[in-house]
Amino acid sequence: MSKLIVENINLIDGSGADVKKNVTVVIEDGRFTHVGNSVETNGAEVIDGQGKYMLPGMIDTHVHLSTEFKPLADRIATPFSYHFYEAAQYAERTINAGITTVRDALGSSLGFKQAINDGLVTGPRMQVSINALSITGGHGDGYNYSGVDLGIVRPYEGMPDGIADGVEEVRKKTRELLRAGADVIKVMATGGVSSPTDHPKFTQYSLDELKVIVEEAEFRNGVKVMAHAQGLEGIKNCVEAGIHSIEHGIYLDDEVIEQMKEKGTYLVPTLLAPVSVIEFADELGISAVGLQKSKEVMEDHKASFKKAYDAGVKIAMGTDAGVFKHGTNLRELELMVESGATPMDAIVISTKNAAECMEIEDLGLVKEGYIADFILTENNPLEDIGILKNNDEIKVVAKDGKILKSI
Repeated sequence: MSKLIVENINLIDGSGADVKKNVTVVIEDGRFTHVGNSVETNGAEVIDGQGKYMLPGMIDTHVHLSTEFKPLADRIATPFSYHFYEAAQYAERTINAGITTVRDALGSSLGFKQAINDGLVTGPRMQVSINALSITGGHGDGYNYSGVDLGIVRPYEGMPDGIADGVEEVRKKTRELLRAGADVIKVMATGGVSSPTDHPKFTQYSLDELKVIVEEAEFRNGVKVMAHAQGLEGIKNCVEAGIHSIEHGIYLDDEVIEQMKEKGTYLVPTLLAPVSVIEFADELGISAVGLQKSKEVMEDHKASFKKAYDAGVKIAMGTDAGVFKHGTNLRELELMVESGATPMDAIVISTKNAAECMEIEDLGLVKEGYIADFILTENNPLEDIGILKNNDEIKVVAKDGKILKSI
């Protein structure tokens, strides 16, 4: 039985409770078995925390771990198989940033998840959607007016095409994604910022189509549905259809916020996505249309987050990493605080709430019996939440009780 003791830490346990000082944490076989006063070491491996701050491993419920935007010329010149090697680097950057669990919202196959589980690749534990369902011409369709398809994800063995129109097509495509190993079904319910032929406010899948997706995924197979949903009408359709989480949620009103509260629908805001697109447009190869739409939605995005937060909607942290550079994820917490959240709530949203959104019951807290994912920071993030975006500030990252980063 492996045993690790971390002594002399200040604990922010993810529950929202006050900081506990001079805490000792014991980890045995990948789980927290003691959180409290000092204990006898009895030959265990011991880490002196030296007054650092321990938090649960951070959880990003919206990433694209197998992709990263880059200029078109670079994309065209990159061999297809090279993307798999890049993905391994993205995974390592992500966990080094303190993200120990992710929900992949499009682009990662079951094989990538298994490679991480088996230790072939260093990275966060994953839930995968495989691909995303999209209408023809919708947010998941890379077909441009020129006739050239510049979609980020191309079908291959284990990666079904996601384009589906009408009730029976979406039923079959949902089944194909489940067959490919999807832990969650992703659907593009509205247009988006980066897609070439639509707008975030455009409603795409109909209510009937969304209901069938939920029926096939959740009611028949126990798999939740997450929806890219930015425009108000599309968001309302998703909530009515019983979709588990609204991704982005740029245009929310009081009515749909109340409906989300009543149904327990999660909001995954991804505030970082449009900010990063604007700041790094040239480096990421963002089109003029995508840049313009990002600028258009940014203030509404922040306002909708604040309304949902103030109203008590369940919120889980997500970033859309892959639309921008992996490893910069934890800037999301700073943006949440700038938009009205308290630093403690931003941490809870990124740990406990995110684990609940992913329905992992024993993750997201530093608590006895829970999976031993944690990070150690040099300084107190409650005093300056922005320190978390600095990877050098995160001194230790552990997943399943194993130290994967220590500086």
